[in-house]
Amino acid sequence: MLTIPAFAEFKTAAKSALLIDFDSGAEIVAKNADVLMPPSSMLKLMTLALLFDEVKAGRLKLDDTLAVSKNADYQNPLWYPASKICLIAGQTITVRDAILGLIVLSGGDASVVVAEHLAGTEDKFAEQMTRKAREIGMPLSTFGNASGLPNPNNLMTSRELATLAYHLIADYPDLYPMFATKRFEFNDYKTKWCQDWGRTHTVNYNKLLFTMAGADGLKTGHTDKGGYGMVASAVSAGRRLIGVINGFNAKGHDALAAEMKKLLTYGFKTTTTKVFYRVGDDVWAIPVWYGYQEKLMSTVRNTFAITLDKESGLKGVRVLARFNEPIEAPIYTGDKVGEIIAEQNGKVIARADLVAKHDVKKLRFFGRVYKNILVMLMGR
Repeated sequence: MLTIPAFAEFKTAAKSALLIDFDSGAEIVAKNADVLMPPSSMLKLMTLALLFDEVKAGRLKLDDTLAVSKNADYQNPLWYPASKICLIAGQTITVRDAILGLIVLSGGDASVVVAEHLAGTEDKFAEQMTRKAREIGMPLSTFGNASGLPNPNNLMTSRELATLAYHLIADYPDLYPMFATKRFEFNDYKTKWCQDWGRTHTVNYNKLLFTMAGADGLKTGHTDKGGYGMVASAVSAGRRLIGVINGFNAKGHDALAAEMKKLLTYGFKTTTTKVFYRVGDDVWAIPVWYGYQEKLMSTVRNTFAITLDKESGLKGVRVLARFNEPIEAPIYTGDKVGEIIAEQNGKVIARADLVAKHDVKKLRFFGRVYKNILVMLMGR
């Protein structure tokens, strides 16, 4: 798929910003989107991705419990000024509560619990985070801890934060809805101080959930040095956008949410997306040579869509499938067999792989001989 330039200037005081369409991947707004910056608590999205992997694979269940070590104890000076659930060494917490504590309360203590359970130490977990980042197309991001607390190795770009958000939305459909949780009340506080803390810390820091219809995630972050940041997503009329803001000098999370709402609203109002094919859709039947079947049905490897400004719309747009025919068997599901492109006024604006939707086995030797005879005698 092509990366096309942002559609228009969008004014924001944030040091970095990116707005993309979920289906087409097109940039709508981009400002310093490839500059590495401290991600603060937005980094916890990677911690959640690794935890989601364990749940998706069945190695962890939401009701399983995780042990809290002294490193995650709220009395550790590290957590005094930081966001937390308020855990104490020796207690346990369910996977479900750890997830909600990370999403809603931005619980740094919960991030340490997860890191130590999955990797033994937070340093080893940071190595896992880096490997995961590379696997999903994030070549620049580096990680020094699981919480996003200030660390020289905690660096991410707005583009890679958007890539991570896409991964969380697309690859964990059963878990992603937890990001829309507006309030979380933890019911296992072990000290009076934590009980008092818990009474006043129940509401999601992501205020966009309360102010924009269709907003359903993802995560905010803030440090004194890095400013405010947010990774967000919203759906309007069936269309999803992903927005990232970082390095925003705001007065608080309400102002951050207002800036993100402005960014997402701009995208919905000024652009439109046309989805042509989704994975599994029939695209084109391609002739096959030496196959048990004479034709192969192709589909797309990823959703094929284009994003355009609303003023021009689909004027001058045409979609073409390109492939060499016939394709020689054997062919296996997922093999690239061609490409599909979208042009507007003769300029390519999007392209994607065409892949085999099913296997086609190769004819045995005598079958191929018979096929050759048919071609010579009958032209087919």
